[in-house]
Amino acid sequence: MRGYFGIGAEGISKAMNLGNLMRTAHAFGAGFVFTIEAETKARIVRLADTAASEGQVPYYPFERFEDFRLPKGCELVGVEFTDDAIPMPSFRHPARAAYIFGSERGSLSPRVQALCTHIVKIPTAFCLNVATAGAIVMYDRLITMGRFAERPVAAGGPKTPFVPKQDHEWGTPLLRLTKPGERVFLKAKGED
Repeated sequence: MRGYFGIGAEGISKAMNLGNLMRTAHAFGAGFVFTIEAETKARIVRLADTAASEGQVPYYPFERFEDFRLPKGCELVGVEFTDDAIPMPSFRHPARAAYIFGSERGSLSPRVQALCTHIVKIPTAFCLNVATAGAIVMYDRLITMGRFAERPVAAGGPKTPFVPKQDHEWGTPLLRLTKPGERVFLKAKGED
């Protein structure tokens, strides 16, 4: 899968939710995890993060909103339950994205929403737990951007095993210019 993604939360106050979000981000291959103005204790976060993700995935705790930064070219995607948000099944994920969720007690602040390139929502009847919402967003990114077989029309899996498209391997050049106007054609590897 090309690109990268990060997962974050604004004002998260429950350490177990943050630990769960970090563990899930690690499992889905996140490039980084971040928080803005979190109100959690690191000791308790470790209780929920049984994979010790902080040692595997960089964690950036921005104590103040004014200190928040993202890598150049990374798009901030807010996940918020609003009427005008894009439903997740209709959303194309950016190659380089950071997804941010609101706190357990509220929504994304207007100042964070103003930074977002996109605001998306999970089409549910009501808001979900932060860690659960994070897992759904990461799974959606994986199935829409990963290398998986198309789903069959009938129930069940593909009839033949799916072989993901391999990355291109560069071989020897087929044409080489030696002197101005002169061309030398080479045989590809394995050709007689």
